[in-house]
Amino acid sequence: MIDASGLVLGRASTVIAKRLLAGETLAIVNAERAIVLGKREIVLEQYRAAEARGSVRKGPHFPRTPERILRRSVRGMLPYKRSTGREAYSRLRTYIGVPSEFASVTAESIEVAKPHPALTPPLTLLEISRHLGARV
Repeated sequence: MIDASGLVLGRASTVIAKRLLAGETLAIVNAERAIVLGKREIVLEQYRAAEARGSVRKGPHFPRTPERILRRSVRGMLPYKRSTGREAYSRLRTYIGVPSEFASVTAESIEVAKPHPALTPPLTLLEISRHLGARV
């Protein structure tokens, strides 16, 4: 189990993808607390553009909720169109908060994915998903 609180989204996604390809089964808790670095306006504009791309019927369908955004980010790091990537992706579970089944388990953190001191305050996935219109 990995706690995503305060982890940079892209850095954490690469480490998680490598571990999934190695055969591990992972549960990621506190997905809404993962952060995205960059200027607030630019980051929100990029997520809004990705969500608006495509059509309602055909897609691509971009997620709005924090746990789905994190899951989609990890999927981008996997060879998803191959069977090994799909199998690895099926071993990933993401959660908002900590579910009761994981309450007694101690979560690990990924040291490589910790942010360096930034000039601007980081943007959490919860803020991004609320900007996209999710009711979280």
